[in-house]
Amino acid sequence: MTIIKTEFALALNQVAGERGISPDEVIASIETALVAAYKKEYPGTDEDDDVTAKLNRETGESKLYKDAKDITPPGFGRIAAQTAKQVILQKIREAEKRTVISHYKGQIGTLIRGRIIRYDGFNAHMDIGKAEALLPREEQIQGENYSVNTSLAVYLKEISDDKFGNQRIIVSRTDPRLIEELFKREVPEIGNGAIEIKKTVREPGERAKIAVTSSHGTVDPVGACVGQKGVRVQTVTDEFEGREKIDIIQWNNDDKLFIIASLSPAKVTDVVIDRDLKRAKITVDETQAPLAIGKGGVNVNLAARLTGYLLDIIQIKSASSEIKPETTEQKPQT
Repeated sequence: MTIIKTEFALALNQVAGERGISPDEVIASIETALVAAYKKEYPGTDEDDDVTAKLNRETGESKLYKDAKDITPPGFGRIAAQTAKQVILQKIREAEKRTVISHYKGQIGTLIRGRIIRYDGFNAHMDIGKAEALLPREEQIQGENYSVNTSLAVYLKEISDDKFGNQRIIVSRTDPRLIEELFKREVPEIGNGAIEIKKTVREPGERAKIAVTSSHGTVDPVGACVGQKGVRVQTVTDEFEGREKIDIIQWNNDDKLFIIASLSPAKVTDVVIDRDLKRAKITVDETQAPLAIGKGGVNVNLAARLTGYLLDIIQIKSASSEIKPETTEQKPQT
């Protein structure tokens, strides 16, 4: 029996030529599928595993053999043609998927925008243009809206395999690098190298701190990131519906000055640091303590992570009054 030569040749050429798939791979896949189709269509006819199929790549003719004997049953041509078509279409889909995955592999570590197309209460699935991306629960901001058709900026984090071996595009709303990519988009000075982002830390949905510096004496890195009347930083916070406050910190090689800046918006009275133990005692007026510590300790926690120091917040009533007995200690976290 013969599969229609013109259709077979065209399909094979399409897969091999246009999709970049080896013709030998297609032929081998069709032959394997033909054996499987034979055993399914003719159950009990031959239970042995030594049945083989041979497909002539020039004519499209297919035959089944056992011990070199032709055992091709009458009427198998229709099944062979259908099987070949299914295999070729599957190869086309696989090739297209590989092309799409390859496209997004080149975008790992960048900012993309996606639209929620499905949310199962745990994972959110997003349309990112040429493919579907997964926003896992652990990459979501707690309390954020993930209803269908919601448009979000996300960080393309990785492409990984699921338990079935299928590749998945993983995106994130919690990764600190999302903040960095948003600022790169809004601040041209970062793109041209005039400003460098040294480090970013976040409590997603609450607060973030981003340390910046400039190699150009005429460029104010903090001012450039804030923008005129705060327009640049506001554009970034708008991506989180204004829920996540962002502190832009001047990077400083002087640990003491960097710690003082990291505790923004609190005003620090004094800092005593132990560089060997990576520990610092921070003295603040009692009116500044709530700002230094932050709600739930978020501000001092982020400052510790940003500077790499264990921070002890010590409150005083005034510049000359006695120190309160209680202190707040925060260790840096990775």
